[in-house]
Amino acid sequence: MRKILIVLVLFLTGCVGTPEGVKPVDNFSLEKYLGKWYEIARLDHRFERGLSRISAEYSLREDGGVRVLNRGYSAEDKEWKEAEGKAYFVEEPDKGYLKVSFFWFFYGSYVVFELDHEHYQYALVSGPDKSYLWILSRTPEMKPDVKDKLIARANALGFDTGKLIFVDHLYLSNTFSPSPCGRGLGGGGGKRINSVS
Repeated sequence: MRKILIVLVLFLTGCVGTPEGVKPVDNFSLEKYLGKWYEIARLDHRFERGLSRISAEYSLREDGGVRVLNRGYSAEDKEWKEAEGKAYFVEEPDKGYLKVSFFWFFYGSYVVFELDHEHYQYALVSGPDKSYLWILSRTPEMKPDVKDKLIARANALGFDTGKLIFVDHLYLSNTFSPSPCGRGLGGGGGKRINSVS
């Protein structure tokens, strides 16, 4: 039993770690980060597969945490999919390092490692390892020079940017940011994605 607990602790700790060489941004302001973000690009994971027009909306919870609402459109099912989760800071609240859960106590890391500190218009986010990467923007489209800069930054840190999937926001926009270690934020574990009309 003790060995099982040790393995479980190591697993959960791994899910809220940071990728090698990736450092969360300092001087992070949650107040400025709250609101809606559009997913511009991502590395592929099953919890977002087949979704377009993906968005993530962050708001404050009564317990001081962050409410996470991920949303994306499934062309195959012809309907919107939603997942609601919660996030909390792993360390200091001025560091872009949170843990996110969509299911019970299973958390995954949400690491903001590049950020428009002045206007909070773009962000680079990873999960616990380099198989998770999201490029986020306050608008459904991003200027090519900014996008290229963020891709170059991620590539320099060892992310496989050649496998990025660029999100279609052709019609209305709305993003579903993932949750590492299982299902969707841009964070860990995963609540079932609900269909919405």
